[in-house]
Amino acid sequence: MNFEHKIRVLFVTNIDLIKEAERISQVCHEMANDIETQRRVPADISKLMAQTGLYRMGVPASIGGLETPAPISSEVIEILARGDASCAWVAFIAMTTGTTLAMIPRKSAQSIFTSPDVMLTGVFAPTGRADKVEGGFRVSGQWQWGSGSQNADWVLGGCMFFDNNEPMLDPRGQQRTHMVMMPRADIEFLDTWHSSGLCGSGSLDYRVNDLLVPEDRVAGYLPDKDTLNQPLYTFPQFTFLALGIGAVCMGIAQAAIDELVAVAATKKRVGSSATIANKSTAQAKLAQAEADLRSARAFYYHELNKAWDIAQNGNKVSLAARRDLRLATTNAVLKSASVVDEMYSLAGGTSVYKQSKLQRYFRDIHVATQHIMVAPQTLEVLGSMYFGNDAKSAMI
Repeated sequence: MNFEHKIRVLFVTNIDLIKEAERISQVCHEMANDIETQRRVPADISKLMAQTGLYRMGVPASIGGLETPAPISSEVIEILARGDASCAWVAFIAMTTGTTLAMIPRKSAQSIFTSPDVMLTGVFAPTGRADKVEGGFRVSGQWQWGSGSQNADWVLGGCMFFDNNEPMLDPRGQQRTHMVMMPRADIEFLDTWHSSGLCGSGSLDYRVNDLLVPEDRVAGYLPDKDTLNQPLYTFPQFTFLALGIGAVCMGIAQAAIDELVAVAATKKRVGSSATIANKSTAQAKLAQAEADLRSARAFYYHELNKAWDIAQNGNKVSLAARRDLRLATTNAVLKSASVVDEMYSLAGGTSVYKQSKLQRYFRDIHVATQHIMVAPQTLEVLGSMYFGNDAKSAMI
């Protein structure tokens, strides 16, 4: 297959993004088995996603990015996930990581984002250590879940910050944590990604040892105040990360419904002359799955558009709005997983074979549900907030 992108554009409209997502989703769908076998998104598909603008949806427009509205980027990720969840996962990680270019000085961001094809990925968890030295920091650490990092130009990692072996404190008196931006050439990748699902996301471990990182490549340490005023960069970052997971899961659920419908048209249970599609129980369960997924989507995009309107009007997204959006996102993940489980079960023994798409959807979505941003424990925090309790809301 020829993956060469026929029309190279620097300026992409939201309509273009949706159309390109639909096209690439089909490419990824056709290559899904190869993607899973390689345990990473192949370089040519990754290049295609970069060239069509999917990796720069979160990059500031001031340096050549698309600065795509959050409701549009979520739709793009959802469309991609219908074709292949791993490709969608990598795209959303690259998109969210791209927003960090708004958290460093403009000149430094321009030195990193030197062409529209530049890809950034990263891990927020501060499992690294950064020690202050003249002009920057000495960084050492190892990070898990490095989705798409082998195709990236820059890889980010969260760090705890120290000065003379003493924790560096923020204005609230807490230890400072930031993501540091590291060239791919300085990263050591570890072959750790042997997973049950999202196999093609290439979410392996990576590490560095005593790497010098200039202070202007530390997200949020010397931020670009002008860029930070834009809606995409005042939008709550943890919520933004969770949104991508929700979009991936809804895409997987829709793919599972579509596959079950295709299988059910001819599949007959042992001892039955009727196809699954003509069984009343299957018909009722499919109808309920459609209702559950559509309801979850409606809730998700309703709260997302509401929060986005707040940001667009120049206001800070309130804790209550973040709470509602996080509930909608977690609900989308849980409902999507339930839908996939039902579709997997309805297809019967067909689902267990490797050639079945349903078994991959089952495995993929049950890896996505393990992410801390959308784990069921999130409901405990949100429920406490609805009760009016003083809940731990730092990651909401």
